[in-house]
Amino acid sequence: MKRRYILYRRKRGGMFYIEDTETRKQESTGTRNRTEATSLLNARNESVRQPHLNLQIAKAYLAGTDSGVATRTWQDALNAIIDTKSGSTKYRWQTAAKDKALDLIRNLVILETQGDQLLACLKAGTVSTNVHLRKLHNFCLSMNWLPWPLIPKRLWPEIKFQPKRAITIEEHQLIIEREKNPERRSFYEMCWHLGGSQTDIANLKAEDIDWPNQTIAYNRQKTGSLAMVHFGDEIAAVLRRLPAEGPLFPYMQSVRCGDRATEFHQRCEGLGIKGVSLHSYRYAWAERAKTCGYPERFAQEALGHNSKAIHRAYARRAQVRLPSLESYEKQNVEGRIIPLNPPAPKTETNGHSISVA
Repeated sequence: MKRRYILYRRKRGGMFYIEDTETRKQESTGTRNRTEATSLLNARNESVRQPHLNLQIAKAYLAGTDSGVATRTWQDALNAIIDTKSGSTKYRWQTAAKDKALDLIRNLVILETQGDQLLACLKAGTVSTNVHLRKLHNFCLSMNWLPWPLIPKRLWPEIKFQPKRAITIEEHQLIIEREKNPERRSFYEMCWHLGGSQTDIANLKAEDIDWPNQTIAYNRQKTGSLAMVHFGDEIAAVLRRLPAEGPLFPYMQSVRCGDRATEFHQRCEGLGIKGVSLHSYRYAWAERAKTCGYPERFAQEALGHNSKAIHRAYARRAQVRLPSLESYEKQNVEGRIIPLNPPAPKTETNGHSISVA
């Protein structure tokens, strides 16, 4: 094995120096004694040789059960995880695999990678890099392609998403007024009224509408749970402008969700609207429902949520003004509250209780 450090002696002064053959950095040994200088040189080479030797021994053992351990790179791991996905999840991983920050480790052998290299990759990347590199790292651990975690779980940088907010009625009206395409305008209106995800709304069909009962029911693409919305006159007016059979939004259904998001973002930029996306319609619906006192179980059914925790997360920014008990008591004057009559007094007659009305 080639030695990394070599020893030489300068003519002037006779001092011995150690040179790193990889970086060409030179460092004085601080001695003119050849024996001492040689001992320092051997110690420096041994410090490098031992970790490398341990890695070679580990490779030799692991190769007995995994022939690709010495050549498998992070790009190979990315390809493997993409092959396990399908649909929109596969597309997201294909996009994540193109992250330029991953170029720092893409062609490195997984077994030879150090934790510092992953941290450098995270520092150069974005929130998406953090999310997907965590999953990729855990995938390699699960596949036994890594013998131990390169970064302990508690030392991974915290994932900090940008704050999300609901779209306001004023912003929605601006978008509707500016939109010239009838199908896209109706699509945005349905997002406002139904609060569905963009994919679910785009895939709505005329067969999902029950006109006699005034309901729209569909299975969510993400979870498969049933979402059912009872609609009123405003939604009915929008539905009457849409096809009577087949897809309600033929064009919006045919494009990728990323393209729909890009089109919406372009319209927001043109109007100077910032911090919203198509998903903001979902937040807006939940916050409107909470603000007006819409029962939470009804909101869960309409949004297709399986747990109260999810709905509360969506509606966390809703501003609710709680009425006083006094105002509720005064509603009794209008006949809106039916009072509970106190029980009639009872009298005893020959040992029997008789209620007096």
